[in-house]
Amino acid sequence: MKVKTDGAQWRDSNQVEKLQARATAHDLPMPGAILPDAPMRADVNRPFLIKYGKYLRGFFDWLIASSSLVPNDPVLDVRDFEWTQLLRGNWQAIRNEAITAALERRPAPSLASISPDHRAIAPVNKWRSFFLWGYGYSVRENLERCPVTTRIVERIPGLNSAFFSILAPGTHIPAHRGVTKGLITCHLGLIVPRDGDVRMRVSDRVMRWSEGETLVFDDTYDHEVWNDTSGTRVVLLIQVRRPLRNPGRWIADTFLGVIRRSAFVQEARANVMRWNEAMKALEG
Repeated sequence: MKVKTDGAQWRDSNQVEKLQARATAHDLPMPGAILPDAPMRADVNRPFLIKYGKYLRGFFDWLIASSSLVPNDPVLDVRDFEWTQLLRGNWQAIRNEAITAALERRPAPSLASISPDHRAIAPVNKWRSFFLWGYGYSVRENLERCPVTTRIVERIPGLNSAFFSILAPGTHIPAHRGVTKGLITCHLGLIVPRDGDVRMRVSDRVMRWSEGETLVFDDTYDHEVWNDTSGTRVVLLIQVRRPLRNPGRWIADTFLGVIRRSAFVQEARANVMRWNEAMKALEG
């Protein structure tokens, strides 16, 4: 497979399709895995925090927003987050590692198999995620495969999560919201197909990725994504703690601490490890 690294469009090839087929075959034996034609719905047997916490989210988000040191707009100015320059300045090296680690050597797992709570919005085998960090937990094996990305991302203040988000051609991620206003999301465009329209709506704003550029937004606003192209879209997704004063900082930190210890995160961590072990066994 030939990969363009000069900023030109990167396309899927037969080799990537074979890797994705191999990944599909290994999605099914994993605990929590689901069939490709299964209905898009979250696991009903979820813990209290995940099932009912959303009804209290509006109140807590209001408290956090009132303590925010940055605007509470749906889309934020990248100039308010100096660390985004680190990503833009090193985007080609990051892209090279994403291709090698998450597409070529070993395909990233389907998010629907990793996280039961994403099954309502993540089409099976259409949205794949290669995790480096998740809610403060590192995936050491994945970090070792992406040394440049690791050195750059670990310099980001307030890092919560970092992963390569891979969207297959023709995929639509339906409208959804993030779990807390205590986090802010950044996308670094790595592979953006140009033969159609690949876009994201955040509230009433529609945004489009550019390779090497960053988008910063508040994912507690209703948002959805389309990849209406014949190519694969890849971004580095970063989540950081929102800059806050008290009492919002205390509320956000407490809520994130609960989430970090919950099955929402712990089950996903275990599934990532199982996936890596399955891939190593396959490689012999």
